[in-house]
This record gives sequence, C-alpha cells and structure tokens, in this order.
Amino acid sequence: MTLLKEKTNLIEKISKDLAINIKQIQSVISLLDEGNTVPFIARYRKEQTGALDEVQIRAIMDAWNYVQNLQNRKEEVLRLIEEQGKMTPELKNDIEKADKLQVVGDLYRPYKQKRRTKATVAKEKGLEPLAQWILSFPVNGNLQSEAEKYISEEHEVNSVEDAIAGAQDIIAELVSDNAKYREWIRNDTFKTGTLVTSVKKDAQDEKNVFEMYYDYSEPVSKIVPHRVLAINRGEKEGILKASIEPNAERAHNFLVKNVIKKESAVSKVIEQAVEDSYKRLIQPSIEREIRNNLTEKAEDRAIHIFTENLRKLLLQPPLKGKMVLGVDPAYRTGCKLAVVDQTGKMLEISVIYPHPPKAKKEAAVEVFKKTLKKYNIEIVAIGNGTASRETEQFVVDILKEVGMDISYLIVNEAGASVYSASDIAREEFPELQVEERSAVSIARRLQDPLAELVKIDPKSVGVGQYQHDVSQKN
Repeated sequence: MTLLKEKTNLIEKISKDLAINIKQIQSVISLLDEGNTVPFIARYRKEQTGALDEVQIRAIMDAWNYVQNLQNRKEEVLRLIEEQGKMTPELKNDIEKADKLQVVGDLYRPYKQKRRTKATVAKEKGLEPLAQWILSFPVNGNLQSEAEKYISEEHEVNSVEDAIAGAQDIIAELVSDNAKYREWIRNDTFKTGTLVTSVKKDAQDEKNVFEMYYDYSEPVSKIVPHRVLAINRGEKEGILKASIEPNAERAHNFLVKNVIKKESAVSKVIEQAVEDSYKRLIQPSIEREIRNNLTEKAEDRAIHIFTENLRKLLLQPPLKGKMVLGVDPAYRTGCKLAVVDQTGKMLEISVIYPHPPKAKKEAAVEVFKKTLKKYNIEIVAIGNGTASRETEQFVVDILKEVGMDISYLIVNEAGASVYSASDIAREEFPELQVEERSAVSIARRLQDPLAELVKIDPKSVGVGQYQHDVSQKN
C-alpha cells in the first residue's frame, strides 16, 4: 500500500474519530510538514485550520506520526522477509493491510532473527523433519518408530523421548509465532484477564502507601490509569508483585481447536506442545505487551491531567501592585518572612519562632507587627507546607490585633524548595539561605504565579500525582 493511500486512510479515520472536516486535517498535516509547531498553528493559522484548538491539532499530529512510523516499519519488514526468500503473496497482503504496529510485529515474528531458543537448539539437532511429520497429523503412523530415526550421539539426542521433546519445542515455537493466534489471545486476555497484585515477602512499606494493593485484583479491561501507575510504582520500589491472570482454559481450548484440526495418532503430543507454547512462550509475552500498553495509556492520561493542572496554575491571575509579606512556615527552623515590594523586589528577610520547640511567641509577634507597619504590608502570603495551619492562626490573631486593612492567603508552595536550591535561585539571591529564598518565592507566587513558577522544573511543581514516574521524554 502506498504512502498516499495510507495518508488518505489516516485522514478518513481522524475525520471519523474526531468529527473534523477532511480539509481541516489536510491543512494541519500540510502546516506540520512545513515545520510549524502545534502552538503556532493553533494561534496563528486559525483561518487555515478552521479554528482547531491545540488538542485537536496534536491528535492529528500524533496520528500522522503513527502512520508514518507504521509505513516505515512495513517497508522494513517486507524488505527483511524478502531478503530471506520467504515472502508469499498472502503474507505481503497481510502486512500491507495491517493498521497497527503490533500486528506488523506479530506477522514478522516467525521471520525475526531470534536468540538461541529451545526450538533453534532442536533444529540444530536435526529434529525439524520430525516436527513436520508430527504436524502432518498421521492417522496410522507410529511416533516411537519415527522418533527412533533421529537418535544420534553426535547431536546429543540420546533417546526417543529426547527426539519427541525437541520436536515439541519446535512445534511450540511455531504456534507461538502465529500472528492470528497471538492477536486472539491478546484480545481475549485483555477482555477476560485479571490484574492481580500482592505484597512481597519482607517488603518495607513503612507508611503503608500501597496497602490497598497487598491483596488486590481487578479486571484488566476496567483498571483505571492512576491504579496502573500506583501498581507500577509499588513494583519499582520492591513492595508489590503484579501479574495478569488470563482465562488460560479458554486460550488453551482455542489453540487446540485451531492447531489440531483432525484426529491423529500424535494428537496428544501436539496438545502437549500447544500447552507448553501457551504457558512458556505466548502468555508471558502477551502479559508484557498488555502491561506495557496499560502503562503507556496511563502515562498519556497522567500527562494530560498534569498539563491541564499546570496550565491552570500558571494562568492564575496575578496580584499586581501590592506590598506582600511571604511566610514560609516551619516548626524547628522557624517561620521565614520575606517582604516583597510591588515590583517583586525583595526588601527584607527575617526569621521568627512562634511554634514549638523554640516557641518564642512574644518576640515573633513583635517582629511580625513591626514588619507589617514598617512596609505597609497589604497582603500576607502563607505557604501551605509544614506548620501552615498553626502559622495561619498566628497570622489571623495578629491581623485582628493590629486593626490594619491587611488580607492573607494560603499559597501552594510545591516546588519552592526545589527552586530555592537551584542555580537560578543562588544566582538571584546569593546572600540568602535556602529556606529564606522559599519565603521570597511564596510571596512572588502570589504576585505573579507565571513569572515565578517558570523557574521550576515542571515535574516539581506538584500538580500531578505521578509526574516523576511517567516517561520524562514525553
């Protein structure tokens, strides 16, 4: 199938899936091919795309990239099989019609150069003809007599049992490499399989973060993205073990029905090879594929949520023209105060100890009042970290007492500590301690969230649950 045909099919599929006009899709692809970015197209080429937003444009871009990768992979697979001299018209047609990379992979599997397997060892021992004889489903043949022909000291086939076992290994791999069998089992495992988790012996989960997964199961088809990522994290940290329990009986019956198409003197031997193929080769491979697919979709969903949350955070309206007192709460190390003027310039830094263990409350009250009056503070920004509630009560009591027209707000300080220890923070405030820089950052976040938050690595801003776990490249 030509690239033009693939492109036409893609455009029709996107048009159907997203309910977007074909001409709009063609315009987007043309703009992308010219090197334009998604934000540029969404903002400055509305007249060409029919005012598509960035989400729709990105969906078109992802689909177009996928079909290009698919076409390249098809061409590569066709070339590799042709070079082996094993191409057939039927196989070529199946590859050209494939609409998923996974399907192309399944079709190429029997021709892929494999590492040394049980089947390749058996073939080296000259047992492939015996396997072919068995797969001819002889009605009256004698397997024992046939297998005796392959006993060889040179090839380390020392008995009839060795010969039959080697032939079964070859049959097992043939069954495993069948693209149609794998596709059916993959789909069935996804529909009827169960993801099961348990706690590892001697696992250290001191805070019981993964307690709900110590003895847990859920249908693969229904598990939600955030649980997939939680289970993955539990596995990575050595606390959980997870596996997919398929409907093995259904899969076994399907394979037997499709492989053994007539009664034969060797049916039992073939059935054993089929069972080995499923348990040893197909099921573990299919489980990995499904787990990878679940993870990929879960990461995409997590990144999407992270994107939306970050957008909302960055686009919070600024609070311009206010004298702000930033407060970074703490117990042992004290609450850091930072006065920031209307332009964001830091004017003063101090530390007070209103809470235990030092609990110098009177001195803290005096410093706080003095700072409010000295700089005509209009609003107090309190970080939402450790000791935030206690600090909020401390501030409320003082504001009531001083009788000034001063407001206060709780500010999300996620990522402030990361910023405070960063190169950009050291360059900006070389004379300040790490925790003092946090107080400045908290005050500035209230004044202009976008200007302050862009200094922080996005995954440290704290607006997603698994941003450290997902693909950092994505």
